Amino acid sequence: MSQATRILLSLVAGLLAGIALAAFAPGAVEPVAEVAQPIGTAWLNGLQMTIVPLVVSLLVTGIAATAQAASAGRLAARAIGLYLAMMTASAVLASLLTPLLLELFPIPAASAASLRGALSDLGPVPPSPKLGDFIAAVVPANVVKAAAESSFLSLIVFTLIFAFAILRASAEARDLLVRFFTALRDVMLIVIDWVLYAAPVGVGALALVVGARAGTGAFGALVHYILIVSAVGWIITIAAYPLGILGGRVSPGRFARGLLPAQAVAVSTQSSLGSLPAMLEGARGLGVPVTTAGVTLPIAVAILRATGPAMNLAVAIYVATWFGVAIPPAIMATAVIVATLTSLGSVSLPGSVSFLSAISPIASTIGAPVAPLGLLVAVETLPDITRTLGNVTMDVATTVLLARWNGDEESGDADEVPG
Repeated sequence: MSQATRILLSLVAGLLAGIALAAFAPGAVEPVAEVAQPIGTAWLNGLQMTIVPLVVSLLVTGIAATAQAASAGRLAARAIGLYLAMMTASAVLASLLTPLLLELFPIPAASAASLRGALSDLGPVPPSPKLGDFIAAVVPANVVKAAAESSFLSLIVFTLIFAFAILRASAEARDLLVRFFTALRDVMLIVIDWVLYAAPVGVGALALVVGARAGTGAFGALVHYILIVSAVGWIITIAAYPLGILGGRVSPGRFARGLLPAQAVAVSTQSSLGSLPAMLEGARGLGVPVTTAGVTLPIAVAILRATGPAMNLAVAIYVATWFGVAIPPAIMATAVIVATLTSLGSVSLPGSVSFLSAISPIASTIGAPVAPLGLLVAVETLPDITRTLGNVTMDVATTVLLARWNGDEESGDADEVPG
């Protein structure tokens, strides 16, 4: 049984146990919650303690890898520029689309109120950031204090400056620091793997309390959350089709057929890296030469997370709306940048790891509570299928587009390639 399946089953079991407890022994709800709540909180704290070192190490190694790939040649640099633009556009789309979806299909009021009450013991909702204080705090006066207080925006600004300074250092110093942060990243992933091994206990304890206090409404709220966040990912996925068809001058039928094998692997494995061989074969069938796809697709797998910025920002906006946190336009614009940056370092991470490391900084930026992420990570298995499907679809679409940009004499007429 996969780790994601164990976590999901523990969520369902905890919710059902809590609902049954409230129905048949209501007097036992609070005594049980007094035991289960600290267990869930301790597990959540274990997740949160890994986020700061993981975010810093991922940003440093991600920027180093991006710079190294860009120096490989004109095609690689052009691909990276396109991927960064696509990820930024993905976050911008989510900043506009998610509030619209929540206005058209609002969170069930009763369920939202019940869940807020059930999660209230995990910590207070932070106050909405004031614009003046928000701008002043962008540059940290004390980076250690920013890390201790999980001031992610300040920490990200410092880390970006530090990472780009590393690129200007001597080769010996640069290699030493990149190796150090790579080792830090790998060690933190081991620690997170240990924490996630205990996730069925932590998530089950949290879900027990939520089920007992929120009742069956918890299921309705979680289903609503899955549908809203997945809808944002599906829109990104659909947008890849006109990009590949029009940009690559490929007929719609041929493009759709060329994508199907890679999409099937993506759904079954939930891994862009595992889908790479099928993507290479699909791109070849669409008229992209191996010399082009062999450069762009591995870089796309390493850098391009087309659905990542959109769906990560959608999660943070959903939590903010759920807890009544207003997001001013200037702070939303900053959240778009943070969502793009934190998605850069998510290569090949398990969905549960990238979920926390990428969304916590966004939630902190807009003033949304981080604690609910410990519960939402349990249902990430379902949106993660949409994430991978969208990423693989966009990887192939951008590869077809880049092949066309690289010259008709190299990409050929895709419609003349036998299917």
